Amino acid sequence: MTTVTFHSTQDRLDGFTVEGHSGYAREGSDIVCAAISACVGMAECTVNEVLGLAAPVKMRQKDGFLSLKLPGGLGEANEITCQNLLTGLMVYLQSLSEEYPDYLAVRLDDDDEEA
Repeated sequence: MTTVTFHSTQDRLDGFTVEGHSGYAREGSDIVCAAISACVGMAECTVNEVLGLAAPVKMRQKDGFLSLKLPGGLGEANEITCQNLLTGLMVYLQSLSEEYPDYLAVRLDDDDEEA
């Protein structure tokens, strides 16, 4: 199962962590993993390549781990863009987890509340 945890501080989404492989199908045929990888990759690319924010990213492909942490002190426009981007990512992944509950869990790390 893949678990995606969104990290929040004082009502600000400040990053996310993806852990584990979904296990829906064998590697190369896993549509759940492909959907997760595509949207997480798009979010990371938008933050770092399009907006140029240099958000720290850690990745380990062997165990399906990726984390991204937004830097602090973003200007207003970048802050709004990043909040909308991470919120959209969370909503999409929550929808995917409802369709594939045995393969994806989405959580919000904000006083131990679940998303």
